[in-house]
Amino acid sequence: MTVSDLPTTFDEPVDLAIIGGTGLYQLDCLKPVAILPPMQTPWGTTSSPITIAIFVGQPNDQPTHSSSKFVVAFISRHGINHEYPPTHVPFRANMAAIKKLQCKAVLSFSAVGSLQEHIKPRDFVLPQQLIDRTKGIRNSSYFNEIGLVGHVGFGNPFSKKFADYIYQFKDILTNPESNEPCLMHYDLETTVVCMEGPQFSTRAESKMYKILGGDIINMSVIPEAKLARECELPYQMICMSTDYDSWRDHEESVTVDAVFGHLANNGRNANALASKIVKEMANEIPEFMLNGDGLKGSIKMSVATKKDVMSEETLNNVRFLFPDYW
Repeated sequence: MTVSDLPTTFDEPVDLAIIGGTGLYQLDCLKPVAILPPMQTPWGTTSSPITIAIFVGQPNDQPTHSSSKFVVAFISRHGINHEYPPTHVPFRANMAAIKKLQCKAVLSFSAVGSLQEHIKPRDFVLPQQLIDRTKGIRNSSYFNEIGLVGHVGFGNPFSKKFADYIYQFKDILTNPESNEPCLMHYDLETTVVCMEGPQFSTRAESKMYKILGGDIINMSVIPEAKLARECELPYQMICMSTDYDSWRDHEESVTVDAVFGHLANNGRNANALASKIVKEMANEIPEFMLNGDGLKGSIKMSVATKKDVMSEETLNNVRFLFPDYW
């Protein structure tokens, strides 16, 4: 069966959503079983078709949890041909589709620039804090319309339990072109700055982000992380360093050529890491996915607007995400 012959529907719950590039679709441990056309949501259409795959692995790798099947959904953030610039990625549609598929957690991959000397190109980073330097032109909430106000907690924007789970596989990262290891950086203060783009930083901006406490910088984590929180989904971004941004005065500022020079190795490591995560989750789904990482029910308590003053259109929109709340 070719990809074009795969079904275009899938009616079972999905365990894990992965947001990233097309290279992550070809994990050896997964078998594609459906290609869903770009999904229509109340907030637009997803940036790409959604690939549904099941874990197969080797005979001794078969899942042991009760469903006997581990299902993964893939979305290409910027489209299958990288046609969506950061500002215009349909983030709300992407995350709403993930929620509609009943995913238990969201694993996101992103290239980043390093704002710190010790985070080298080809190193991986698990941020736990973020600084939003986007310009307010991205739709960053499902609950900021007139007639529907939600004040959602976001003090810890990532899932520490998810990051802990990923970090145990840090030794899988390799650099075949040198004797130096590719490190995975992770602590509770590790901070990603999200800028608007699509241009890279000026030197002055890059230095400012260092002063603000940033460790890495990208253009994608906002509003992705906010929307995952509003969908009550555990979310962790795996950041892959490609450059030192523009703060190093003795070097040329970041260019696309410099970034592409590290993307291939980062892609190999991302695939190896994603495969390991999927394999281990298939053998035993971690507790934070089963219990919702403490997020279940949080949105119902965060919406301040009374149901009887919400418009029917508003109610229908939020019911796409939470059919049983209102």
